[in-house]
This record gives sequence, C-alpha cells and structure tokens, in this order.
Amino acid sequence: MLEMPPSWPARIRALAAGELAPVPARAAATVVLLREGPAGPEAYLLRRRATMAFAGGMYAYPGGGVDPRDREVRPPWAGPSVERWAERLGVDGPTACAVLCAAVRETFEEAGVLLAGPDGRTLVEPRDWAAERAALERHEVSLAEFLAAHRLVLRSDLLAPWARWVTPEFEERRFDAWFFVAALPPGQAAADTVGEADRVAWLTPAEAVAGFEAGEFGMLPPTVTVLRELLSLRTAAEATAVAAGRRVERVLGRAEVVGDRMTVRWDGYDELTIDGVFPA
Repeated sequence: MLEMPPSWPARIRALAAGELAPVPARAAATVVLLREGPAGPEAYLLRRRATMAFAGGMYAYPGGGVDPRDREVRPPWAGPSVERWAERLGVDGPTACAVLCAAVRETFEEAGVLLAGPDGRTLVEPRDWAAERAALERHEVSLAEFLAAHRLVLRSDLLAPWARWVTPEFEERRFDAWFFVAALPPGQAAADTVGEADRVAWLTPAEAVAGFEAGEFGMLPPTVTVLRELLSLRTAAEATAVAAGRRVERVLGRAEVVGDRMTVRWDGYDELTIDGVFPA
C-alpha cells in the first residue's frame, strides 16, 4: 500500500496555493532487466541506499538521468534508427538519442550489463569492464566515446519501451522517465554489488509485488506498477514482444486539496491513489 511521504503535504499545499513553482522534470531512462527463471521471468532490482537523496531505501531498476552530451553526438548505432525511436517515444531526435543512451549507459554502470555489440547481429564478449564503467560514471567519457573506442554499436533493438512516468509537480526532485524492458543478453551476468545500492535481487514480478504489498519492499508507484503489468507474462521474450505493441503514454500524478484532505491520483491507476486527512 502506498503511503503519503512526510514531505508531501506541505509541498502539495504550497503548490495548490500558488506558492510553489514546479521544478522542471529531468529526462531519464530506466531498464527492467529480465532473465528466465524456474518460475518465469525474473526482474533485476536494486535497493537504493537510505542515504540517497532520491528514493532512498526504495527498490528500483537500473536507471538515471540523460547526459546532455548524448543530445549532441550520436553514438555508433544498430537497430531501429533514432528517427524511428523519436516517433515511438513522441519526442524529437536528440531527445530520443539521449534517452536510449541513458538506458544503455545506466544499465551498464549499475548492473554491468552492456546492450551493445560489434555489429547489429552480435553481442559484446563478456569481460571485466570495471574501469570503463567507473569512467562513465565519473563523466570522464560519454557513451558515444566509449562505444567508438571499443568499436561497438549501441543495440537499440535489445530495448523495448514499456512506459513513461513523470514525477508529480509538487516533488522536490522530478524526472520524466521512460521505462524499457530488456532480456539479459546471453553470456552476461548482472552485478551482485552496486555502489548506489545496498542490495540487489532477481525476483519474479509476483515475488516483488507480494513483498511490496506486505510492506517488506518499498517501491515508488512506477516501479510496482510495471511489475504488476508483467505478472501475466511467462517469459522475458514475451515481455519484449508485448512491449512492441504497447502505447507509451505520459503518466503524471496529480494532487487535490480540500481542507485538510489530500488525494493524489495517477490517471488510469486507481490502485495507486493516496487519500487521507493531513492537518497543517
């Protein structure tokens, strides 16, 4: 069950009173890595360290904000073109390029999984990429520079768009985040330890949702919603096939204030509604 975070009521009141200007939402991407398990597909989840400024203590997928350099330099590319992706995501070409780059880079940095290869038909050979991942994380090189240096191409065909969620306007940190699904490439293994996380786990959507509903796993609305949408799928391949036919629409949480009662709703997702009395 979702609960009202302690910081929300005051910010919701301020926004409703016109005393708070919404923070611009930063473009971001996150990837739901899936692997085949004995009970069906399993998703790779990170528990963010409690000290993190955004979503501390929450379970999440690998992801993060776009790098402005990815709007300027297109990396070596394979799969659907940037123009096709722009049409699919409903954005311009530079934004589509930046979002796909963020998806690939963050999956590589945080999970150690590289969605790239020497060409559009093959995958990168497994090896120790620790130094390269660290250089990307420190912004010493861009994704385009990294791929070019190793004669690799970004495999955009390995990603399938699933959803787009925008942080509510009353939040202090806001993201306009695209969610993708991707099957774990053969021969690659996801990292067991991640700098920004104190735990990593492969969980079936059913296990993850059950943990959330029991109060064992903290999750933001988009995270648990994507898991619920994956519940009926039997394989990772089926998930990527279903994603190909999904319509990706922008989802934004909105707050209503009537006296001391506050309600936060996400259109089309009534199960996420937070409602209660929160005196000033």
